[in-house]
Amino acid sequence: MKECEIFSSLKVPCTSNTVVRLDGRNFSQLSRKLEFEKPYDPEFVRIIAEAACLLFQEFSPLFIYTFSDEISLLLGEIPFAGRVEKIDSVMASFLSGAFTRKIMEQEKFKGKITRTNPISFDSRVIPLSREGVMEYFQWRQLESWRNCLNGYSYWTLREDHSKEEAMEILHKKKSSQLHDLLFKKGIKLAEMPAWQRRGVGIYKKMVKIEGLNPLTQKKVTSNRKKIFIDWELSLFDEEFFRVNSLLK
Repeated sequence: MKECEIFSSLKVPCTSNTVVRLDGRNFSQLSRKLEFEKPYDPEFVRIIAEAACLLFQEFSPLFIYTFSDEISLLLGEIPFAGRVEKIDSVMASFLSGAFTRKIMEQEKFKGKITRTNPISFDSRVIPLSREGVMEYFQWRQLESWRNCLNGYSYWTLREDHSKEEAMEILHKKKSSQLHDLLFKKGIKLAEMPAWQRRGVGIYKKMVKIEGLNPLTQKKVTSNRKKIFIDWELSLFDEEFFRVNSLLK
């Protein structure tokens, strides 16, 4: 019956860079049931960043980028001999478990999470050229910015309009008009936290570690790479990927 397993032998191209993108399933419904703060819930963002760190520890990617309920991994070593079915299924299930564990640790959500459906993520494998890697993350970061603009605009409109009215107004307005709308309400998006505008990055960064030399009993300093959550991401460009050694 082994031959009946479709796509079981499908592998990522061995010469490509590989991104895996995971998206939360029905997270708009989860947001309502857990009563997330709008347009951003800092606790939710911290939880999804911590779950992404567990992904990093397990699969050692070069880079993780996350915004909203979306996580993109730029793989270094390709796991599971590159088998697409395995990569998709294991990463999605791992993140579902990691996110559930993290959110159940928080008192803010603990009593409500038992009333929700099981949390799940979908997953897709995206093979890219070297140049395509930067283009991909620039594209997702632009989507993060759009989410920020639309999110603040929608919830600002909801102060005076119904859901349907707010959606209708959003549909008809250009980005510049939304900026004007927010400015009149005293909201300057450029002053909002960087993680809301540009998302969150997770990668290894060289840090100084202080220790004690057991032979001399003197303090020593060494450089080591540690997983770093970047809440102040710059706009993605070639320098960002070069400085952080994110391109193979």
